[in-house]
Amino acid sequence: MKKRYWLTGLILILIVIAGIWSFYPHQSNSKKGTITLASSPGPYSELFLKGVKPILEKEGYTVENKSFTNLLNADIALNEGQVDLNVDQHTAYLNNFNKEKNGKLTALTKIPTVPMGLYPAQKHSLKSVSDGDTIAVPNDPSNTARAYQLLEKAGWIKLRSGVNPITATKNDIVENKYNLNFKEIDSSTIPRVTNDFSYVILPGSVAYNAKVSSKKMLVAEKIQNDYYLVATTTKKNADTKWAKAVKKAYESKEFADYVKKHNDDNYWVIPQ
Repeated sequence: MKKRYWLTGLILILIVIAGIWSFYPHQSNSKKGTITLASSPGPYSELFLKGVKPILEKEGYTVENKSFTNLLNADIALNEGQVDLNVDQHTAYLNNFNKEKNGKLTALTKIPTVPMGLYPAQKHSLKSVSDGDTIAVPNDPSNTARAYQLLEKAGWIKLRSGVNPITATKNDIVENKYNLNFKEIDSSTIPRVTNDFSYVILPGSVAYNAKVSSKKMLVAEKIQNDYYLVATTTKKNADTKWAKAVKKAYESKEFADYVKKHNDDNYWVIPQ
């Protein structure tokens, strides 16, 4: 009888413990939801999928990838709530999208960025520049401004004093040492027409897609705050748990170690 009472009591205790345990929050192995990335061609989505996605999955998130042919379409999908996140634009581009499309996008955190560069084309060194050379320049507003600042860094032009570095154009050039000609064209087409130019300017993602080695870069830009790439979502989602998890993953030691391991030739510039 004593054994029976003891066994019955033990069973009751176990039932109580099981009941309490069932209400206790278990998050270590639970699914926290799905994060959908709007990826577009370039190194940044690839860096997210290889370096950040595994960290988020360890935290219990499911990460899905929806591919787009270009950043504009990815931004439109993000703005309309079809996806949660993209990682292929800098702040200047984001602000321009919000202005032109009445967008509601916002940055979560800066991420490693590949600098824009002045690359050889018909000519292969800075010393070879001569009067009347033609240079291919990206024609989208944010990258055009970067390109002219890069040419100023090379010592080939001078922009007017006080010009806004985010909105600088060809009209802001006050000194053109070699009477250079600038042809503004779609950046994605520049790698295919390098033989038509003395030099070309390529954003990092374009050089990456065209498999143009960063070792060939003649001059690299010093990346300003507005030109660092940013993980981007909508203002509505900026304070969600998953958005904070994305920010935390990018700022983690695990991700820093991954970038360090895969940063051949200092390809990535790491934001402070």
